[in-house]
Amino acid sequence: MPVRLTPLQARRVALAAQGFTRPRPSGPVTGAHLRRTLRRLGFFQIDSVNVLQRAHLMPLYSRMGPYDLDVFHRAAGRAPRAMFEYWAHVATFVDVDLWPALQHRMIERHGMWGGPRQVAQEHPDLVAAVREVVRSAGPMSAREVDAAVGLAGERDRTHWGWNWSLTKQALEYLFFVGEVTSARRNAQFERMYDVPERVIPAAVLARPALGSDEAHRVLVEHAARAHGIGTEPCLRDYFRTAPMPTQRAVAELVEDGVLVPAQVAGWDRPAYLHREAARPRRVAARALLSPFDPLVFERTRTEQLFGFRYRIEIYVPQERREFGYYVLPFLLGDDLVARVDLKADRAAGVLRVKGAWAEPGAPPHTAAELAAELRTMADWLGLDDVAVEPRGSLAGPLGAAFG
Repeated sequence: MPVRLTPLQARRVALAAQGFTRPRPSGPVTGAHLRRTLRRLGFFQIDSVNVLQRAHLMPLYSRMGPYDLDVFHRAAGRAPRAMFEYWAHVATFVDVDLWPALQHRMIERHGMWGGPRQVAQEHPDLVAAVREVVRSAGPMSAREVDAAVGLAGERDRTHWGWNWSLTKQALEYLFFVGEVTSARRNAQFERMYDVPERVIPAAVLARPALGSDEAHRVLVEHAARAHGIGTEPCLRDYFRTAPMPTQRAVAELVEDGVLVPAQVAGWDRPAYLHREAARPRRVAARALLSPFDPLVFERTRTEQLFGFRYRIEIYVPQERREFGYYVLPFLLGDDLVARVDLKADRAAGVLRVKGAWAEPGAPPHTAAELAAELRTMADWLGLDDVAVEPRGSLAGPLGAAFG
């Protein structure tokens, strides 16, 4: 018989699996804290929007509190390296121990999009030249590789977002298939490309690549551990694994007792509980969450767990936005009780709350708790003040909490 859980029980399982039942460190956040969080989550999602803070830097903050950013930069760009860049969920900093499990994606080209695939088919000599330039002179930015192969300035202007040159597309093909990787990001947040032998630890490179079936078992089991409980689509979304191999992996993990079939009241799909998932009776968390935090990045799951409908509105015209440009859910206890539209006004030294809304049933102390968390965030960002604009149901009480 499946384990039966209420939505509240499932929510607490998910919060525990994501690391929100542990108290924040009383002292400085260290590389050991980062590595434990990385092993738990598997990756930190990358996004280029910097209106508040880079997305990949937020999950560690949400779980551990303020930390010196050099802790992250050392783990991402210096030996002994804890993570590498790859397409795991989307663009991510991935736990380096998952390199063997992701090599099947590199080999099979599963999920590769048109531009890089096309340039490899139509310009194999360019791909070979780019590979050799990076091998001989990396780490290099795409612009530096452009210049080295004599194609600087030859960019495709047909795409509104990327405008990638042929060289950049060749680099991204080589990046996808694992023949180059990223050594670090430069000050402009561009990848600095290099060959894996100079980036991935030798002990990790020496491990054999996992075949597709075993890789899916590893990735699906990791997703289940990170979620605590989830449906098959939840588990598939976490590492963006292929449908049929994911379904086989789920079936095998159930047969082996790693996943326990479960039913959550109100969910319309079967769920799976990781056998080691904690089932806490109480969660006392307080955190602001990036829109790309793995607790909330699968929006259907977020709505099922918390009754919290969440959509990012960055690409919605301003006049049509319901809440704002960069809206963060606020986790208090075991629930998402509010959302705030935030902007780091670095020139003025102010964290601007451009809107704040309480969720139905939010407790009376929500504004005071959110104000404390916003003050902590402002300090972490090096901002001197917090300014609350009069927009949203929580704006009045929140402004009053700042006096």
